[in-house]
Amino acid sequence: MSKSYDRGLIEDFGRWTEFSAGMWAWVFHKFTGWVLIGYLFAHVAVMSSSIPAASQTSAIAAGTDVYTTTLMALESIFLVRVLEIGLLAVAVFHLLNGVRLLLVDLGIGLEVQDKSFYASVVVTALIAIGSVSTFITPEVVPW
Repeated sequence: MSKSYDRGLIEDFGRWTEFSAGMWAWVFHKFTGWVLIGYLFAHVAVMSSSIPAASQTSAIAAGTDVYTTTLMALESIFLVRVLEIGLLAVAVFHLLNGVRLLLVDLGIGLEVQDKSFYASVVVTALIAIGSVSTFITPEVVPW
């Protein structure tokens, strides 16, 4: 017969302090995966709306490119540039943690799982902070 364990209330937020680095790595990896899936759908929706319709072919012939206009409009919004930094951080963490998990699955670095998680967080933070000047300054398009 199986024992039943009292795991506490789900609303007991004090349990989050009991999480180890491995649990936080799992939570962040799942979260970043869902964010990337959401971004993929949003990206497809925005980019498909910038594809010119058949009625706009004369505008393209006249030199107005709908795709370029859409991208320039998005890049002119400060919030979009800030969100791009967040997207970079999400993608970098997901990549680094995925490589860490692959190595752990292969039996490499089993003893240093916590340290490798913290290293992936630090490297992600350094890359995100290092990219701020690139994303925040508006790019001047020569055309």
